[in-house]
Amino acid sequence: MSALLLFDGVCNVCNAIVLFVVDRDPKEHFQFASLQSELGERTLREHGLPMDLNTVVLIEDGKAYVRSSAALRVARGLRWPWPALYTLMLIPRSLRDALYTSFASRRYKLFGKSEQCRIPTPELRRRMLA
Repeated sequence: MSALLLFDGVCNVCNAIVLFVVDRDPKEHFQFASLQSELGERTLREHGLPMDLNTVVLIEDGKAYVRSSAALRVARGLRWPWPALYTLMLIPRSLRDALYTSFASRRYKLFGKSEQCRIPTPELRRRMLA
């Protein structure tokens, strides 16, 4: 069963993370869509999430995960050694999310932002749902 990873399509870090995941996901468990896409917006509504959500969202087995929980669940689905990061789930979510949010709030300043969603490579295009 595949999982859907929603990401900020104009965030340079987010786009780099999608490429990172693709390279370490040989079973092609993850599919992708930007938060700004029609599918992204519809998925947020279906899961009762705010439309202005500015974080990574993972839909897996019908459940939505956000922020650090989403990121760590993605790491768990990648090739070794990345699943080892899942042990960080032992840290209380409030602390994990505070660290995640601290980085996320600076990502545009540190890494920039695109004016529009990037066009995916041919390899990535077949895994992009929107």
